[in-house]
Amino acid sequence: MSRSHVTIRDVAAYAGVSHQTVSRVMNGSERVSAATKARVEAAIAALGYQPSAIARSMASGRTGLLACLAPNLTDYTFASMIDGAEMVARQRGYFLLSASAQDEQTFAALVAQLIPSRQVEGVMVIDPYVDGRFQHLLPDFPTVFAGARPHDTASNSVSLDDVQVGQTATAHLLRQGHRRIALVTGVLGENCAQDRKVGYEAALRAAGLQIEPDLIVAGNWQARSGYDALMHFAQSGSLPDAIFAQNDQMAVGVLRAARDLGIKVPSQLAVIGVDDIPLAAYFEPPLTTLRQDFARIGQEAANLLIQAVEQPTGLHQHVQLSATLIVRQSTGAVAA
Repeated sequence: MSRSHVTIRDVAAYAGVSHQTVSRVMNGSERVSAATKARVEAAIAALGYQPSAIARSMASGRTGLLACLAPNLTDYTFASMIDGAEMVARQRGYFLLSASAQDEQTFAALVAQLIPSRQVEGVMVIDPYVDGRFQHLLPDFPTVFAGARPHDTASNSVSLDDVQVGQTATAHLLRQGHRRIALVTGVLGENCAQDRKVGYEAALRAAGLQIEPDLIVAGNWQARSGYDALMHFAQSGSLPDAIFAQNDQMAVGVLRAARDLGIKVPSQLAVIGVDDIPLAAYFEPPLTTLRQDFARIGQEAANLLIQAVEQPTGLHQHVQLSATLIVRQSTGAVAA
């Protein structure tokens, strides 16, 4: 029998006792005779039994479990954050349970199941403002928002400096000589979309340019909304010099619409996105973007959550990370 597969029942059978007796010996109970204790300990040594971390932590009144709740587990950004968080949790002796909550009702049910019963010791929430899910969290329970800052200071958070993202993307286009720069936003109910818009507007003002509301189109993070945005500008007869799409998926939609319209990128239209998804370098043309390190966001969030679990102070921390400008062929100088 592989030592990694030895169970508490195998130890009990080897020692000729019940598995409850083995559990009592492992937990230091005084209700076991010295002879029985010696027999169980000999069986543990002979079989090489190693109790699971979960079993040990539950015996001490803790679970060692953390939960991560996300709208889905397949989105690249969410999966990357979870992967980073899971690595840190494992290194620090915790287990991270990930669950998909596609809507507010499912999220509320998961919170009700996991938190009041203390099945988990802390919860990491990705995309808390996709609906009203953030309202179901308990303010006195260790919680961290990953990828979004809270609307107030009632939770820990790790997010991108999205104002900086908007400024950097827009400033890059300005340096390339573009002046009529359009913006395709994400869902404006989310802080990151609002903050990137603030950065975009700040960069234009710093360059002495007026904000043109007609150049700002609301998207929804999906490629289709980027496609529709460029079609809207084409139909209005007022194409911009450049488009700042607030994520790569919408930027890809813009690139596809440009191809369908016969607009050359970047000579007739420059396009920049945000995220640097794995395929960004393989689009035609390769996409200039702002790279955010999703795995690091997850790592920082896990560390912050474990700190809140182990050292509860009632104070909340808000960590902001910087993005990196990755220049590729989708942006360029204005054609003469």
